[in-house]
Amino acid sequence: MTTKRLHLIRHGQTDWNRDKRVQGHAESELTGLGRQQAARLAPVLRLEPITAVHCSSSVRTRQTGEILFRDSALSLSPCDRLREIYLGPWEGRMQAEVRATWPDQFEYFWHRPDRFSLAGAETFQQVQQRALDRIQELLASPDQHIAVVSHGVWIKTLLCAIEDRHLGQLWEPPVMHNCAHSIVEVDDSGSMRIVQYAETADDETSQPEATRR
Repeated sequence: MTTKRLHLIRHGQTDWNRDKRVQGHAESELTGLGRQQAARLAPVLRLEPITAVHCSSSVRTRQTGEILFRDSALSLSPCDRLREIYLGPWEGRMQAEVRATWPDQFEYFWHRPDRFSLAGAETFQQVQQRALDRIQELLASPDQHIAVVSHGVWIKTLLCAIEDRHLGQLWEPPVMHNCAHSIVEVDDSGSMRIVQYAETADDETSQPEATRR
């Protein structure tokens, strides 16, 4: 049986992550710490036989990918469908301002993402479907070991679908920290299994939710 591997990597810390400013599709750049995070992960990825690297078209993911794979012959393939959730009127605003102006939707975003519905923004369900569609396209390629450099919500919604976790539980641990590295194995039948969740071993990810908090 042939097994494919997907390496799902969140970008490094950005200036907007540090300042608690909403990002979404809006552009921000890696901080010095964000670059260090990517540099620390790079040697780990060199041990993997990765043959294709796909990344969100956002600046922060392209910067992360360039650091992760700068010592390899691999080139980055940017794609808009790997971008973060689009947050419309929230983008570029401080989180404190968003909480004060849209208290109900802010609460839904962080505590009931399945209910989040902001005018002019994507829902978590839409991001999840976008992620699933793009991953199926990538899996149709001949590459056996594929790296995807993307964003926290994009990766979290995809992993929710794979482990059949309700979107309302999206923010439950494990935490998708900056430069978190998750691994998904896909067999010939298309069945997916998470073997590493943000550096958490598969024996932990297979445990019931209550034991992973």
